[in-house]
Amino acid sequence: MSRSRAGRGRVANARKRPSGPCQRRSNSKEDRDGDSDNPDDRVEQRRRGAALGFGVFQTPPAETVDAVETAIREGYRLIDTGAAYLNEREVGEGIGRSGIARGEMFVETKLWISDYGYDAALHAFDKSARKLGVDQIDLLLLHQPLSSAFDRTLDAYRALERLLADGNVRAIGVSNFMPQHLNRLVAETSVVPAVNQIEVHPYFQQTALQRLHAEHGIATQAWSPLGGVTSYGGGEKRTFDDPTLLEIGHRQGKSVAQVMLRWHLQQGRAAIPKSTKPARIAENFDVFDFELADEELSAIDALDTGVRGGPDPDSITLETYGMEIPEA
Repeated sequence: MSRSRAGRGRVANARKRPSGPCQRRSNSKEDRDGDSDNPDDRVEQRRRGAALGFGVFQTPPAETVDAVETAIREGYRLIDTGAAYLNEREVGEGIGRSGIARGEMFVETKLWISDYGYDAALHAFDKSARKLGVDQIDLLLLHQPLSSAFDRTLDAYRALERLLADGNVRAIGVSNFMPQHLNRLVAETSVVPAVNQIEVHPYFQQTALQRLHAEHGIATQAWSPLGGVTSYGGGEKRTFDDPTLLEIGHRQGKSVAQVMLRWHLQQGRAAIPKSTKPARIAENFDVFDFELADEELSAIDALDTGVRGGPDPDSITLETYGMEIPEA
């Protein structure tokens, strides 16, 4: 693939037909070919699909196709994967088997650090697009800041800018970038990231980082939005056992998971819960028929411990986490 480098002027991060956390959807015929003929229903489906996605982190490839197909049947329209998850091909198969028009879906994936650098990132896009079975990816992210070799990160992001300019992707962004990473990226590249996908749940809220997102017009997208990461390694506190969340759930007639997802949505964040169990996939999407009161939102805000559940982004280096991403 031969592509020239992107120009330097600061530009908006938006292209046609958005349905995800970063853009408005166009009114093209392709986009109108959904699973409802009622215009009001389509608007509502798109609103929900932009806010609540379906994640496949740690989902085995053998289970991914059925999980994605189930999620789409339940109403999800945003599917999040990553090259390092090694299940992009199965995500594409699940989308294809769903019968939903491509224009109704929003597909996002992430490039892994092993494919950073300008030319490597362009090739990584090709690998992901072929596995997903799409010509155009809706949202393409850099998975980690790779602070130990940030010049490679910058070159990779400039490749994403080129892909955006050429129409190969509809939006670009980052994941797990902390303030120091974002500030340097914004200063040294041309396109402000549409999204920063970060760990956010009631026990780890990253409010200062979210304020920085707001200053730059960057959407916050929460991974581990239910705090599942708090269960890893036998942690002492699990969000699912929290008395405050249990009380709110009892009062609302909803599960703790539904309460947490509603908290995200009412605070303006996109969230990408994950599961392979059909009942939980359905339950996680059933959060649009109630609202949390202001005092309930404040009570959840007060649960923040400031303790990260996942790895420190600066600990993700090529030496410790480098892996070869297979060809398509």
